[in-house]
Amino acid sequence: MLQFDERTTKLLEEAYLGADFSRRRRASFDALRPRPGDIIADIGCGNGLLTLELSRTIGDAGKVLGIDPSEDMRDAAVKRCAQCSNVKILRGTATELPLERNSADKAVSLQVFEYLDDLAGAIAEVKRILKPGGRLVVGDMHWDTTAWFSDKPERMKLMLDTWDKHLVERCVPAVLPPILRDAGFRVDNVTAIPFNSTELHPDGLPNMMIHLMKPYVVSKGAVSEDDANDWAEEQVQLSNSGRFFFSITHFVITASKPG
Repeated sequence: MLQFDERTTKLLEEAYLGADFSRRRRASFDALRPRPGDIIADIGCGNGLLTLELSRTIGDAGKVLGIDPSEDMRDAAVKRCAQCSNVKILRGTATELPLERNSADKAVSLQVFEYLDDLAGAIAEVKRILKPGGRLVVGDMHWDTTAWFSDKPERMKLMLDTWDKHLVERCVPAVLPPILRDAGFRVDNVTAIPFNSTELHPDGLPNMMIHLMKPYVVSKGAVSEDDANDWAEEQVQLSNSGRFFFSITHFVITASKPG
């Protein structure tokens, strides 16, 4: 499990507000097509950034139901959305949603499904709570698309292979569409959102990954703390010398429950 100290938590908050993560949220927002009066389930709402953005567009007649199993994340979401009368933050998981059958117009989940060990169960639960004709949007990385330059490619491969262990399913965009169809959903679209960087920005996705990966791979015994620090420092030096390169593709999957 990933552990966040105060410094890392602050870095994550800055990254979530930065350009890379804002772009991911916007892609899910646009695919969801929120409308005034919609009832929307934000599954795995985390600290409530997307929840807040959705609340602004649905108006007082609508409702955003942010759902998360983490008490810390729910507390952060409650604080962020404290002034929003159309937001309710609930305890729950993707496979046990605290909502009634056919109660939501739409559901969205951003970088949550890759941590689930029962994708079919989660899709069945979403189908239960969506109204007929309801829309589901799932955004997740396809980790096979990662390209990250290093002058020490074997060490980079070890870092990435170890980092994979924090995931349950690293290829959600590939495996989820057939699961959706088997559950009776219509898959409307699978959209690729590429991210690539030639500089190491403080609020960017690769910088956040570096800060998360360092302690994780050390905790797994894959590399020593010195080696992890050397790996991170190499990336800084590559950026300073104009040789940094990072790329990964995020996918947004849009599906509809039969009417």
